[in-house]
Amino acid sequence: MVSLTTFGTRAEVAYVAIESIGAGRVRPRRLVLWLDDPRIVENLPSSLRRLERRGLEIRLTDNLGPHTKYYPSLTLEGTDGLPLVTADDDILYPRRWLADLLAASQAHPAEICCHRAFVVATRGADLAPYSTWPNCRTTQARPMNFATGVSGVLYPPAMLAALRGRGTAFMATTPKADDVWLHWVALREGIPVRQVRPKPRHFPFIPGTQEVGLVNQNVGEGANDRWIAAVYDETDVARLVAAGAPER
Repeated sequence: MVSLTTFGTRAEVAYVAIESIGAGRVRPRRLVLWLDDPRIVENLPSSLRRLERRGLEIRLTDNLGPHTKYYPSLTLEGTDGLPLVTADDDILYPRRWLADLLAASQAHPAEICCHRAFVVATRGADLAPYSTWPNCRTTQARPMNFATGVSGVLYPPAMLAALRGRGTAFMATTPKADDVWLHWVALREGIPVRQVRPKPRHFPFIPGTQEVGLVNQNVGEGANDRWIAAVYDETDVARLVAAGAPER
């Protein structure tokens, strides 16, 4: 199943991302679009109505910020024991997008698989600023690989169970930083992250979608560092420092 959300004016162009997913070599069994604004649900763009007739599931849920794209899907019927793939509403996904994630998951079913990751960088016994974290350049699964949701991420059933167990605690710690919360939960659960190719891939943005979003605030203004400080404790940092230390 693929899960995503949209909001505001981006609902007018979300169909482009959804169409690109549907045009892939492998199509998802279910494709669910979560909306947290009843006004959009009541006045769906014609493009989304057309996709709904073709099988897109459009559902109303609470406003959970960026967590809306995955959290409501955790409790959908018929999803037990299956992985969950998240997508963004502002990206043009290539034809092999889902096929590559599923192939990696089939080979490594206990791991989180993604198209794009950073590597958590450390300075001594501390975490380095988020803006200095380098791109991942390996397909090796590691706890310090930090998946970024923009290019799509596949979460295994064990991760989904862990997320269900923690509920909406993210609203108190990382309400606007789903990537941070998801990596932290994976770290706590011992679930490593694997990038599907040695080179990270950031797929093209849909033109006109970047006027509204969290990227500039979280990265450009350093908010991710505040979210990270709010959730990672000394034990988490020590685990990441140890994972990144060279072998002897």
